[in-house]
Amino acid sequence: MEEKLYSVDQVASMLGLHVRTVRGYVREGRLKAVRIGKQYRIAQKDLEAFTGRAASAPPRGSGTRHVDVSSIVEIDEISPETASRLATLLMAATANRSSEDQPLRLETAYDEERARMKVIVLGGLSDTAGIMENIEAILAG
Repeated sequence: MEEKLYSVDQVASMLGLHVRTVRGYVREGRLKAVRIGKQYRIAQKDLEAFTGRAASAPPRGSGTRHVDVSSIVEIDEISPETASRLATLLMAATANRSSEDQPLRLETAYDEERARMKVIVLGGLSDTAGIMENIEAILAG
């Protein structure tokens, strides 16, 4: 008989938790899981042992929808000082987020020879819009 395996996303949806919380439980050993490739899978029996109740699969199509945005912003003719200030302010803005927020990843790179900076943003719509507004405000000021 084949055992039902759930992804971390499915377990988070079933339990009403954030994906990071479920991953944390797995890493801490509180929720037993197997690693298949780069992803964790949680057996139905292990989920039931963790929750103390029978697991029911999340209904298809009824989960909350989320949208991810991938953006690359290229800024030409930027001084090293302004690039450093922009990178610091953007990193600070992403660091002061709740663990319940949608994941947001931000990377910056500065090419001093070309006086060019790249800002790479991976996250939700509103978070990305906020980052873009911050970039615009810093460059305008």
